[in-house]
Amino acid sequence: MDAGCLHSHLSTAPFSHGKKTCLQFDYLKYSTQQGLSSLDSLKRTCNRLSQLKLRTPLEKSNHFQALIVKCDHPQNSDFPRYYSKKEKKPFPIPIVELRRNARKRLKNRENQPRAPVPPPKLGLVVKRLIPLAYKVLNARTTLVNNLKKLLKVMPVNACKWCNEIHVGPIGHPFKSCRGPRASIRKGTHEWGKAVVEDILVPLDAYHLYDRLGNRITHDERFSIPRVPAVVELCIQAGVDLPEYPTKRRRKPIIRIGKKEFVDADESELPDLDPEAPTPEILSEIPDLEIVPPSSKEDIALLAEETLQAWEQMRDGARRLMKMYPVRVCGYCPEVHIGPSGHKAQNCGAHKHQQRNGQHGWQAAVLNDLIPPRYVWHVPDVDQPMERELRNFYGQTPAVVELCVQAGAAVPEHYKPTMRLDVGIPRNVGEAEMAV
Repeated sequence: MDAGCLHSHLSTAPFSHGKKTCLQFDYLKYSTQQGLSSLDSLKRTCNRLSQLKLRTPLEKSNHFQALIVKCDHPQNSDFPRYYSKKEKKPFPIPIVELRRNARKRLKNRENQPRAPVPPPKLGLVVKRLIPLAYKVLNARTTLVNNLKKLLKVMPVNACKWCNEIHVGPIGHPFKSCRGPRASIRKGTHEWGKAVVEDILVPLDAYHLYDRLGNRITHDERFSIPRVPAVVELCIQAGVDLPEYPTKRRRKPIIRIGKKEFVDADESELPDLDPEAPTPEILSEIPDLEIVPPSSKEDIALLAEETLQAWEQMRDGARRLMKMYPVRVCGYCPEVHIGPSGHKAQNCGAHKHQQRNGQHGWQAAVLNDLIPPRYVWHVPDVDQPMERELRNFYGQTPAVVELCVQAGAAVPEHYKPTMRLDVGIPRNVGEAEMAV
């Protein structure tokens, strides 16, 4: 029995206590002479052991339940799937389930009062999420500034032909390059020095002056500014930036049709206080003013702060996306912060000629807004990785791997893909004997 944490619930069917010999769970019998039994190992590796009932000779019951183990964090999990350029992104919720849920809502809505419309659909801002929007924006700025400092002292390599990167002094030996002329190089990477844009994927979106206004047409694609997608989400959630003005309504709109509305009269409302205190907004440090950390303790503290900013940005963006919808193209990485996507025909993905360059908009998930660029986890920085032992290595987002190598603690929810408990063979001979 594997001593690691189980992926799913482990249970066995009841066995009848008859004349036939039934399966004996000798490995679960606790021995007072042993220092560590298999049951103790399960208790150590899994978070909770829900039920444990064993049949003993003194019991007269004909049935027994062997073991049910529940584990919140699996021992190992699969890597995120790689989608080729010819594949369309899957919907977050399958179409069949969406239709089924829609029919349930229509059925339950009969003879029931309508549910209140969320404030963003009425042109308003959710006031309780405004502080969160400022925190997400400052967390993103802190993350960018700290990554610039870490890149001064931590080696990170980027391939010159594809978007793959590697955190470590020497690039990995795996032949996985998919860039131009990769067949001539037989998939071998050509490594160079990485920058912040290689670790934190730049993803821009159109800035909307009015979230409920008309959709952006193809002729307006060059006249409307583009900003980072996370910044645009924070702006629509309540962050005020002077360089990106946004229409703020203080009264809900008045619907006169399915797609037509008029703004409510706000002349009776008192004027806003221009001297009202606003949260502080951090600014990015220029590259020439970056001061790298000097000692190992400073590097470790900077790594912890960077990892905390990464988690704070992702958690805050996830909460904002529940209230402010985000759209993503199913064929390319283009995202749009708004209830419906724009009409710019600038999609260059596979078979875009059949769609006349139009995007296939669908609901976005967090990884569409903040793509985590996965890299190989290096178990030992002093020893180079071997190509034959590829199946034994794990993966993790580049930001997490950079912070872990700099001295930060490994977050719990990234351990399954990093495969920290997998023993790596010392040579190819040991790898061939591994089951």
